Amino acid sequence: MRRICCFSVALAIAGASVLAPRAAEAAAGPRYSDIVIDANSGKVLHATDPDGLRYPASLTKMMTLYLTFEALEKGRIRLDSRVPVSVHAATERPTKLGLKPGSSLTVEQAILGLITRSANDAATALGELIGGSEPRFAQMMTAKARSLGMSRTTYRNANGLPDPGQMTTARDQARLGLALRQHFPKYYPYFSTRSFTFNRQVIGNHNRLLGNVRGVDGIKTGFTNASGFNLVTSLRLDGRSLVGVVMGGATGASRDKRMRDLVLAALPQASTRGGGGAMARAEPVPEPVEPVAARTAQMPRLPQDDVPVPGSRYEDVANNDETEEDAPAAIAPVASAPVARAQMASAAPAVQAYARPVENPAHADAATNALAAQAAALDAASGAAPLPEQRKTASHKRGGKANVDETVTASTSPASATGWTVQIGVSDSRDGAIGLLKTAQTKAGKPLRSAKPLAVAVSDDGSQLYRARFGGFKNQKEAVNACNALKKSGVSCWAAMQ
Repeated sequence: MRRICCFSVALAIAGASVLAPRAAEAAAGPRYSDIVIDANSGKVLHATDPDGLRYPASLTKMMTLYLTFEALEKGRIRLDSRVPVSVHAATERPTKLGLKPGSSLTVEQAILGLITRSANDAATALGELIGGSEPRFAQMMTAKARSLGMSRTTYRNANGLPDPGQMTTARDQARLGLALRQHFPKYYPYFSTRSFTFNRQVIGNHNRLLGNVRGVDGIKTGFTNASGFNLVTSLRLDGRSLVGVVMGGATGASRDKRMRDLVLAALPQASTRGGGGAMARAEPVPEPVEPVAARTAQMPRLPQDDVPVPGSRYEDVANNDETEEDAPAAIAPVASAPVARAQMASAAPAVQAYARPVENPAHADAATNALAAQAAALDAASGAAPLPEQRKTASHKRGGKANVDETVTASTSPASATGWTVQIGVSDSRDGAIGLLKTAQTKAGKPLRSAKPLAVAVSDDGSQLYRARFGGFKNQKEAVNACNALKKSGVSCWAAMQ
């Protein structure tokens, strides 16, 4: 199914903010960032370090929900499909619904658990249902992020619990918020749910802007000590439409105030025309060859000086990961789960009309499983800062199928081609890298005859290195075939998106 990615071109505009700098920005720590997007025109109305890498915390669940909504729309699951709870899901750390191993809940209950309580056990269970396993689902999440133009986002789990390799940016989260709104109008109203009853618990939504700021209709909060207080907010009012992101807030209250100030200041600048702005398509691509676990060590990582485990919202308020977002009784419910369902019914045809799920229901569609090959074209179109590249060791198994690394990489060589490449090693000199490439090209013969040798300069801990790569491949298949030919000749390699 063809998808339209919201404003991936316009979001890259890095012009000066129309909003005056504020004291809160000057006092913010190094993990703080924000962005406000005019959803009608795609214009960036305000931004503070929007491409700085940050921990997403529970904003991760926005992508879990994106893939869940996609599976629902394709008929691979239904709202009343049962989600089995594995031992792994049940033993996830809080916050959680308290699901028991061997039990199950419906897809709709899991969705509401993610949106209200930000339940880690329900998120993992959904990931296992859709992806077959959580690592596989995380690979799907990262691939989907690339297809949406989220060039600096990497997922390692379905729930946002601390992982040093799981990262994102404010700009990428704005892209995802826009995509959720536009791609899934039938399901997006779930984000306005203010209360949810599960196993005799009345669970309130953590998003305190719902019902308190006119026009706000969602979407997600997040917090760990390492990330600070995060929030993605959608506002639609009088024909104007905004998506705002605040990451790294010092407290939940100050984060909410900051978001309120940002969107209210930006609203007069927002356009009442457009309703679409600059867009880019995100087409499905072939499934990647290499499992996500094999690539974990290659991904850039944020510092992990302080990554504590979030506490339980419903067991011990004092140890919460989103302490200020408890006490749902303090705010009268505005939209309960039944009301949200009614809103969805009015927005589109009934959501219950789905085909029967297939066996292994949610990971049967290869197009959903991997979209990473689209990343280079989307990143080039959007102008977003590419994902930083880490040095990869030369120790790779010979023989077998070619390794594929979907990580979008950056090079200091302006002459480097974009697209699929095959890397064979690293040298401390340009001549050494060229020598490796010439030897490999001779050994492999025809599959590399028209390939372009590239000595890509990178810096590693202050030293200059050169990556020996072949470029010029039209697609993933050509790169993988070339790498397989190299392996048959005894040359270690892996295919990568540059």
